[in-house]
Amino acid sequence: MVTTIAPAARTSTRRVTARTSRDAVLNGAAELARAAAQEVAERPEDVGEHLGTVFEDERVASHRFAATMRGYRGWHWTVTVARVPRGRTATISEVELLPGDEAILAPAWLPWAERLRPGDVGPGDVLPFRADDPRLEPGYTPTGDPEVDEVAIDELALARARVLSPQGRAEAAERWYRGSRGPTTAGAVAAAAECMTCAFLIPLSGSMGQLFGVCANEWSPDDGKVVSLDHGCGAHSETDVEEHPTDWPAPAPLIDENEVEPVATDDAGREGEPTA
Repeated sequence: MVTTIAPAARTSTRRVTARTSRDAVLNGAAELARAAAQEVAERPEDVGEHLGTVFEDERVASHRFAATMRGYRGWHWTVTVARVPRGRTATISEVELLPGDEAILAPAWLPWAERLRPGDVGPGDVLPFRADDPRLEPGYTPTGDPEVDEVAIDELALARARVLSPQGRAEAAERWYRGSRGPTTAGAVAAAAECMTCAFLIPLSGSMGQLFGVCANEWSPDDGKVVSLDHGCGAHSETDVEEHPTDWPAPAPLIDENEVEPVATDDAGREGEPTA
């Protein structure tokens, strides 16, 4: 689509552009703008050289100055000045410190809940409630039958409002299996046997028990941790180290009595003693 500008409109645009570019009042307000920027800056020398003037609108212009503070490479001070119709003086509208194309900027801001990473929660920290967490689904819903509800809540411990959803179980299984207690770690590869044959393994119940258990060996580096069944370590209950024969007490050292070791002596003997 081609837009045609009427001759009268083109003439008006040229007239406004020419008028603003020749606005001596706004063009000559550079020092006024510099003084305004220096008032905002911590030190007057933080406002550097004049970088140019940009006309924002009719009777409105912005003077740009280099920012010379440490850590603000590529930033500049922008001071907007304006004048009233037929006015002969400029007025400061606003002073801003703005980044340029080469400015070093902080990463885009993210809400706290999106910045949080596994392991960031420490003592006293509390995560916000997520009603729509896809990793969870509703737990047991009371039926109204006292006998059924008593068995489900008291004996089967189904009183949790929410439980892991299939997505939550799948994400946890993949994270554990690919983690430091899965089958691909250096310790697991070097182990002589897998955790599934170890007496110290406590299997998990449900579908997760098909892949994981909890190590209960205090000598294992994985004690108290969830391990995959094909994980392994050197503290397996059915493995042993190779025995090396030892005799005690140690046998007497072997001495070669046929070898003569010459030793240099003093032929003159000691002073005052007769010599042979």
